[in-house]
Amino acid sequence: MNDYHELEEKIAYTFKDKQLIIEALTHKSDKKPYNNERLEFLGDAVLDLIVGEYLFTKFPHSDEGILSKIRASLVNEDGFTLLARKLDLGSYIYLSLAEENNNGRDKPSLLSNAFEAVIGAVYLEAGLGTAKEIAIKLLEACHPKIDLDTLSKDYKTALQELTQATHGVTPQYEMLGSSGPDHRKEFEIAVILNGTTVAKAKGKSKKEAQQKAAKLALKELKR
Repeated sequence: MNDYHELEEKIAYTFKDKQLIIEALTHKSDKKPYNNERLEFLGDAVLDLIVGEYLFTKFPHSDEGILSKIRASLVNEDGFTLLARKLDLGSYIYLSLAEENNNGRDKPSLLSNAFEAVIGAVYLEAGLGTAKEIAIKLLEACHPKIDLDTLSKDYKTALQELTQATHGVTPQYEMLGSSGPDHRKEFEIAVILNGTTVAKAKGKSKKEAQQKAAKLALKELKR
């Protein structure tokens, strides 16, 4: 694990209270008397505000619905994991050996939570302005083009564009079955390409299962 001073250099902020950055980087598996969950809770709210204000200013003519969709595509586990990886945040996290052996340093949930905690820690010590500077700089580095078309394209659309470009075909979605009581039904969908099942996924609705299956198929094909 790298020294967290490297991380301070990357975000161009040096903590006066070193305990704050240590806590922000401590996963609950590390069994210290503290972990980053409270700072993560705070950072989540701070990032929601930072990104909301950023989009409000950047798109003065877009309505609330458009702004909400763009924010939703940035403020989520995938979005924060991308920013965390840009910082190589996994290298600095304190976690148990068991979690490390379980590929913890690359887990999206763990990376996303740690990123939120770091922003929460910066906000606590240096205020909203500094937290905003760090977050927006990273956001713009990871997303050179921020608009609805680029960000909130759904997985089914992205998969269709990819398969048409590479295979000249449109993917098919086949319902494999459903399970569970009516109020908690789960649907399983397969993505089929040229007669071959590329991916399968379950969801609380057919639409959700299709999106999840398309996401898995995209990963598989991009390999």
